[in-house]
Amino acid sequence: MRIFLLFVTAAITANAGPNVLFIVADDLGWNDVGYHGSEISTPNIDMLATKGVQLDRFYAFPVCSPTRTALMTARSPLTLGIHGPLNPTVKGGVPTSERLLPEMFRDAGYQTFITGKWHLGHSHVKYFPTSRGFDHFYGHLGGTLNYYLHTHRRVLDWQRNGKSLEEEGYSTHLVVNEAVQLIKGRDKSKPFLMYVPFNAPHSPLQAPDEAIDKYAHIEDEHRRIFAAMVDELDIAIGRLLDTVKSEGQWEDTLIVFMSDNGGENRVGGSNLPLAGNKTEAREGGIRVPAAVYWPGKVTGPRVLRQMVSVQDWMPTLAAAIGTTTGATQKLDGQNMWPAIAEDKPIPRHPTVIGGGTGAMWMAAFSGSWKLLRNPRAPGVPSVDKLFRITTDPLETTDLAKAQPSVAKRLAAVLDNFPIGEQLGGGGGRQPRARKKGGGGPGAMPDNTPPQGTPYAEAAERD
Repeated sequence: MRIFLLFVTAAITANAGPNVLFIVADDLGWNDVGYHGSEISTPNIDMLATKGVQLDRFYAFPVCSPTRTALMTARSPLTLGIHGPLNPTVKGGVPTSERLLPEMFRDAGYQTFITGKWHLGHSHVKYFPTSRGFDHFYGHLGGTLNYYLHTHRRVLDWQRNGKSLEEEGYSTHLVVNEAVQLIKGRDKSKPFLMYVPFNAPHSPLQAPDEAIDKYAHIEDEHRRIFAAMVDELDIAIGRLLDTVKSEGQWEDTLIVFMSDNGGENRVGGSNLPLAGNKTEAREGGIRVPAAVYWPGKVTGPRVLRQMVSVQDWMPTLAAAIGTTTGATQKLDGQNMWPAIAEDKPIPRHPTVIGGGTGAMWMAAFSGSWKLLRNPRAPGVPSVDKLFRITTDPLETTDLAKAQPSVAKRLAAVLDNFPIGEQLGGGGGRQPRARKKGGGGPGAMPDNTPPQGTPYAEAAERD
């Protein structure tokens, strides 16, 4: 009987879809990875991009919560009313009527884990990850995080499955420690979805002294600390990859890496040579480092130059693991798995990307074209610029007047795009400590001890 059960377990495992290790960096810019020529050392990220499929035209939304909403739902966050970050003043989260990515994996027989940053609802436990398809959650609910105190806006925001934790340690290290233990302690008869959305290298700028010393040659203080944070992130990713190997799961694990938006140049990030910054729909704010690697199955080096957006992940991963999304509502994302796995051309419908922390940037993509709509002050007409983005990624030549029919067609796409009533975005700025002469908002940490009721316990319950 024991031998029979071993054969049955082996057969189930052999027929199961691949494990999926999905890694998200926070505010990692185009010029913050080694394979794009950065001075920052990122050998593990570089390995995924150079041994796998580098997604050269991968688009996220310009700020955190919209990107994560698109990733989890395959629907536009703008339609769902999530135009900006879900700050503590926001009551609500991703609508509970939406089917989320981990629910798809769970229904396909997967174990589902998240370690890291959620940022998709904190005001009620119904928005917590463990209420939305994840079996296990370790990390934080809010946007920014003090890497050592684990506070968000001076309130403790660190938990495991709904219970606050007071732990010592650098958050990047803690996040990967938990992920490693979960992979090692998993039910080995089932595949796993391991979602690891690091808060690094999002501000505030904090890193171990030895990591900062490694970049002593960088004169700008913000860039120096930021580089150390990225370095620590890359080392953590290396630990994840080593764990998958040591568990004998290397060729059975599909690995995805992406950043949630462009870098914030005022706090050390860099999107060069792309124009723009986090919060903007210029290329620097939304075109981000991304790669896919499935050892022995999807390998490279290969550069995919077709457009892929964060909204595409649910249908794409459904195809990769051999299931369906199970969604009951029309999805904005498309299945890009044939393009990623075999470089097959995929006709795309027009794609709208936008959002921000104040006035909303918008961009419409169609074929080789991008129409960029710059926000203006209330009552001031916006300005549309048209770029042939496949040949002009630096957005240097506005072709709106030279190609009026294209500009008009894409303007109509933006004009007619369904925008939901805003749930998040802007407002309620965090009190932050800054060094004299410091850079952008929140560059340096606020080391005030935790105050008030921790996030996990402050959430409403029915």
